[in-house]
Amino acid sequence: MTRLALLAVTSTLLGTLSCSGPSAGEGVDGAGSPPAPGPRSQPGTAMGIYAPEQHPLYDGRFRITGSRVYQVGSLEDRSPWDHMGDDGTNVRPVGGTLEIDVDERADTGTFRAELQLPEGRYVVEIERFEEFSPCQDGGIAAWLFEHGDSGCGDANWPKGILYVAGWGWGSATLDGEPLRTGHQIHFMVTQGIRDRQTLAVHPEAIGPDGAGAVNPALVQVDFYMRSPEANDANHPARETFDHFFAMETTWR
Repeated sequence: MTRLALLAVTSTLLGTLSCSGPSAGEGVDGAGSPPAPGPRSQPGTAMGIYAPEQHPLYDGRFRITGSRVYQVGSLEDRSPWDHMGDDGTNVRPVGGTLEIDVDERADTGTFRAELQLPEGRYVVEIERFEEFSPCQDGGIAAWLFEHGDSGCGDANWPKGILYVAGWGWGSATLDGEPLRTGHQIHFMVTQGIRDRQTLAVHPEAIGPDGAGAVNPALVQVDFYMRSPEANDANHPARETFDHFFAMETTWR
C-alpha cells in the first residue's frame, strides 16, 4: 500500500470514529457524498456532539442566571388568550431574574424566578423535579435536541439544542400571597429561539438539511408555569400558562 493510500484509509477511519458518538451527525451531505473539508465538516461527520457523560470532567453542575426578561401576555388576560407569543407582539419587559442551580446527574437543585410585574412581585419555584417522558432523564436533562421534530417535547417551539432543562411541580406567589399551587413548571436553556430585535419566533426558517429554526449565536432561557387543567380555547390549551423568557444569560 502506498503512503498516499494509507493516509486516505487513516483519514476515513478517523472520520468514522469521530461520528460514532450517540449524537453524531449523518456524516454525508444531501447527495450522499462526504462533505468538503472545512471548519465544520471534518471527514465523516457534519460536526457530531459528544454526550456529556463522554467527558471525564463533566460534573453535571449548571449555575445560570437569565436576565432581560420578558413576559408573554399578562396574569390578568381573559380567555381566550395566546401565551406563546410567536410573533413577538404581545410580550413586555419585566424586572427581575431567573436563577438556575442544578445537578443534572443527581436530578436535584433549584429553579427560582423573582420578577417584578405590573401586578406585583411574582416568585416561582420548582419544589419537585419529575420526569414526564423518557427524554427528560429523571427531571433534569442536558445536551439534547428538544421540540420541533426531535421526538422530545412538543412542536410549539422549533427544534434546537437544549443545554440544560428541568421539569417538575411548583408554586407561585404574588406579593407574598399564594397565586398558583400544584402547577407544572418547565425551564430550558436553549439556542436562540427568538429574534434579537423583534422577539419573534420563525418556525418556518428550517434549514434544508432539517436543522432547527434557531440562532446558534444566541442563548436564551425560557420557562412556563401551567395548570394541569386544560382549556382548548387558549394557546397553549391550558387553564393557566404563565410564560417568560430571558434574552441574556450568565453562566457561573
